[in-house]
Amino acid sequence: MHFDSLRVSREWWYFTAVFNGSSNNLGEWAAAIAFAHLAPGDLLGTAKPDLLVVSLLDSSGAQYGGMVNKRHYLGILKSGTLVASTPGVKLSYDSSWVEGTAPSWHVHAEDAEIDTAHTVVIDLDYHAQALPLWTLGTKAFELSNSTLASYVFLDCEISGTVSIDGVVHQVSGVGTYEHTWSPRAVTRAEINGWDWFSIKLDNGWMVYASNYLPTPQALTEKISALPSFGTIVITTDHGETCTELKNLNVKVTTQDEKVFPLVKMPSAFDLDASPSLNPTYLVSQSLLLGTDLSLTANGSVVNSVDKIWNFPTYVGMKLGYVDISGELSWSDATGEHAVPFSGIGVSWSMRALL
Repeated sequence: MHFDSLRVSREWWYFTAVFNGSSNNLGEWAAAIAFAHLAPGDLLGTAKPDLLVVSLLDSSGAQYGGMVNKRHYLGILKSGTLVASTPGVKLSYDSSWVEGTAPSWHVHAEDAEIDTAHTVVIDLDYHAQALPLWTLGTKAFELSNSTLASYVFLDCEISGTVSIDGVVHQVSGVGTYEHTWSPRAVTRAEINGWDWFSIKLDNGWMVYASNYLPTPQALTEKISALPSFGTIVITTDHGETCTELKNLNVKVTTQDEKVFPLVKMPSAFDLDASPSLNPTYLVSQSLLLGTDLSLTANGSVVNSVDKIWNFPTYVGMKLGYVDISGELSWSDATGEHAVPFSGIGVSWSMRALL
């Protein structure tokens, strides 16, 4: 836990799942569960910075859950707020909670008033098969003490149950667990949106991507803006080894209707990535240079739950079930190679007006 520090203003714990295991009653469904303490200005005017996400989706349009945000009581712990403590991960928000220490965690999520039409209870055991990958951080050897950092456990083994309106389904599959925190200095003036992906491919690989949009890029495609920055990671062995490409371009090809003036939520993407020549990443990307390594893919959000905060907040979030296909290509001493792929997973997009 970090948001108890005066230097840290927001913190996320985010779990995704793709139910593609052999012991499955919900084959090819996906789930996302997130606990977040946001900075006061992130949801401007609401005074409710604690966010809970409980979402269950499939490719045919079935969906349960969504998002809710409530007040955080400083110094007075009351029901309905995010409570976090140590050691390891120990979270609670209403009746939802997470407990565990790497490499294993148990996630219990209830949709409660998020989805009044259905009762959903998710119980999942996560087991990481490898060490986490640090995707953000300002300190080389003490990343957990940094005020800006993020790590992700890729391709965790998952098993448990999902209860929908009293009917219990046994599920298994794979997913990710990500933990991110950032300082008060990072505001909506610097990061005005993001696109985030966790994809399980049919060939057994996993692809993770995060892309951040500086102002005013998220406002409209007609404005020439600062370039986005992000990373895409491919693992072929459950996170034991990872290939990270820092030169990532996410192009939104289809957008939904406007959620408020000048802002639309994305529903289809083209992704391309390659090693970066940026001096900041040159050392970590050096082994990839000269391989002509590149990833190209296109994905569509075929089902989603959306949350819109209107005046005075003007923030929209879209959490979706994603279909993706593409190709990874490279060259080496044995010649040129190209591996086509396809898969399913979870996306999460945020856009802000200001």
